[in-house]
Amino acid sequence: MKCQQPGCTGSIQDGYCDVCGMAPATTAAAGPAASAAPVADGGSCAQPGCTGTIEDGYCNVCGSPAGAAAVAEQVDPVSTGTASAKTSASRIQSAALGSRRAGTTATRRAGHGSQRMRAARLGAGLTVVPAAPTVDALKAVVANPSVPEEKRTCSKCGNAIGRSSNGKPGRSEGFCPKCGQEFSFTPKLKPGDLVGGQYEVVGAIAHGGLGWIYLAKDRNVSNRWVVLKGLLNSGDPDALAAAIAEQQFLAQVEHPLIVEIYNFVTHEGAGYIVMEWVGGRSLKQILKQRMKDNNGAYDALPVDQALAYILEILPAFSYLHDLGLVYCDFKPDNLIQVGDAVKLIDLGGVRRIDDEDSAIFGTVGYQAPEVPQVGTSVASDIYTIGRTLVVLCMEFRGYQGTYLHTLPPPDTTPLFQQHDSLYQLIAKCCATDPADRFTSAEELRTQLLGVLREVVAARTTGTALTSAASLLFEAPATSASALDWSQLPALRTDPSDPQFSWLASVGDAEPAELIKALEQAPEESAEVLLRRAHASIELGDTTAARASTAQLLTQDPWEWRALWLDGLAAMKDHDWEAAKASFSAVYQQVPGELGPKLALAIACENGELPEVAEGLYATCAATDAAYAAPAAFGMARVRAAAGDTAGAVRALDLVPPTSRGYPESRQLRADVLLAGAPDDLAVLDQALSSISSVRMDPAERQRYTVRILSHALDAVTRGGSTPAAARPTVGGVSAQEAPLRDALENAYRALAREADTLDSRVALVNQANAVRNKTLV
Repeated sequence: MKCQQPGCTGSIQDGYCDVCGMAPATTAAAGPAASAAPVADGGSCAQPGCTGTIEDGYCNVCGSPAGAAAVAEQVDPVSTGTASAKTSASRIQSAALGSRRAGTTATRRAGHGSQRMRAARLGAGLTVVPAAPTVDALKAVVANPSVPEEKRTCSKCGNAIGRSSNGKPGRSEGFCPKCGQEFSFTPKLKPGDLVGGQYEVVGAIAHGGLGWIYLAKDRNVSNRWVVLKGLLNSGDPDALAAAIAEQQFLAQVEHPLIVEIYNFVTHEGAGYIVMEWVGGRSLKQILKQRMKDNNGAYDALPVDQALAYILEILPAFSYLHDLGLVYCDFKPDNLIQVGDAVKLIDLGGVRRIDDEDSAIFGTVGYQAPEVPQVGTSVASDIYTIGRTLVVLCMEFRGYQGTYLHTLPPPDTTPLFQQHDSLYQLIAKCCATDPADRFTSAEELRTQLLGVLREVVAARTTGTALTSAASLLFEAPATSASALDWSQLPALRTDPSDPQFSWLASVGDAEPAELIKALEQAPEESAEVLLRRAHASIELGDTTAARASTAQLLTQDPWEWRALWLDGLAAMKDHDWEAAKASFSAVYQQVPGELGPKLALAIACENGELPEVAEGLYATCAATDAAYAAPAAFGMARVRAAAGDTAGAVRALDLVPPTSRGYPESRQLRADVLLAGAPDDLAVLDQALSSISSVRMDPAERQRYTVRILSHALDAVTRGGSTPAAARPTVGGVSAQEAPLRDALENAYRALAREADTLDSRVALVNQANAVRNKTLV
């Protein structure tokens, strides 16, 4: 049976058309509505709510076939009793949009859509990294491939080889005079060579540690571009076969941020890895171009862009590490940018973590110090990432010599002085002891994202970024002007702790009851000891708290959360030196977190380091909206103590109106202004305006009004009368004696009405009478 839908050439099979999918228009079970004749061209569309007409068998507005209305009414969703059909939003007739509104003849969009959904991939939405143009493969081929003599070094011992001597040019092939390793700097493949019976060589594109790297065409797969990289050049076929077999695991590496390995082939006794062609620019090439544009002077990447590159590639390292592999030789040369994406290239150095026999590839200045003795690890990869980040951010002089395994001192390095969190992040990446580094690429990524937020916030003055949830800390519990230990950001519970479920069953008991319950814990895990320490501090027993944290640090000397509790205990005891030491150690372990910075700022403010405190407060206030209020209050306290009234006012103005601390910030603003310039009528006007803009307790508002107007009256009476043309105002009251007395009298009487006791009310009325204007009546 042929389908009867207009324009359809299908036939009915199993009750539905095999082309358009519609039911036959004359199905008996469909009822009377299904047998209605299709609407002819020019007729009105029968779809409910549609205003279109039929053209060529279809509606010119909704696009439905002429007979679709009868089919759509075959099933009554109410009669079927299907709740999902009744409640489905798809039953609502939508307003015409897009092609329905433009008409069926439209072939392209008339306007341009919002670009919000197409944000640049690099930068995590926090910053923008310029896109890199795609490089034409043929333009990457080197016309006359040669290795400059100053770059000829032995791949085994690093000795200078192939250098000029006695006026004779250096040899491009030979043996290292120091270790006897054979070397060759001439390309082994020529244009036109067919490697592995499949890959036609086009030319050399670069020189690497294992020789030249070539561009080729894959004749078997649509002449796609591929890259051939030398694997082994040996006269021993068995050794070559073993080397290729050893590297076969690289073909299993599949990740969008890692160059793909297609194949392994041999040619004239040499082995080659066949990889995808990535048509972009390496970070080394980007740095070289910046240097060229800067008249030969080193021009490092902006810090936010450098962080964005590393942030983007870290999931590739996580992927490799999860497979039990280490990359080994990360550096700016091996990270390619294509458009707004990046890719990790050159897998020639990748090896298994448990591999104790194969050769280790690395680069002087990037390789971790322990690698020659103990081999590679996740920690050694983290080290290379940290060193690469330094090279991207600044001219790292001496990184292959003086600072081969160290970092320049922060006090002599402008980059580290300007971005302390960045320094702490890099210092942890490049710690001498591998155990002191980040334990995983994911841990590093979490902290690096926090540092990136700080860097971007420091560059974007005036407004704080929106809040960002931390995996380690809760947001500050209060926005009050002064924080004690209990109001600092709380540690988040670690769900991977073996006693996580048991602790959830304990709940939030009172401290004394909680300590008794914790004594019954099946195991004294980290979370149990932390919970016990916190409960002890709540009870005021800081000695017991420190005993719990000491036990935890004995179990795990790298458990920084124990030092966080030590810092809280020291803060409870007002032992600011101990608090500074503990919170500083926590900050160094999690440099991307704001919680330790806020805690350290409070300790420094009370521990005679106001400059350090102000810097930490400023970072917190600018980076995260949840920290803006407590950090702004702290910054205002520091500036007010230094006599910087204007600076304190600017700090208080950082508290956003949406914060719970905004009313208090307005009151403190008035206090600061009154303390700084009590005789300046313009300042007094600002003070009164501060409290008038927020909700306050009526009695508190009147007390502020009395204070401010009293200062204004004193200033006016001491300074004499002011000409009418020059009269300022204080809170809308003319700064003349009579109007000020009237306003002050009214404020006293309003305050009297709010008084709690008769004596207070009488005293306030007497003060109102004392300031009232004298009259003859």
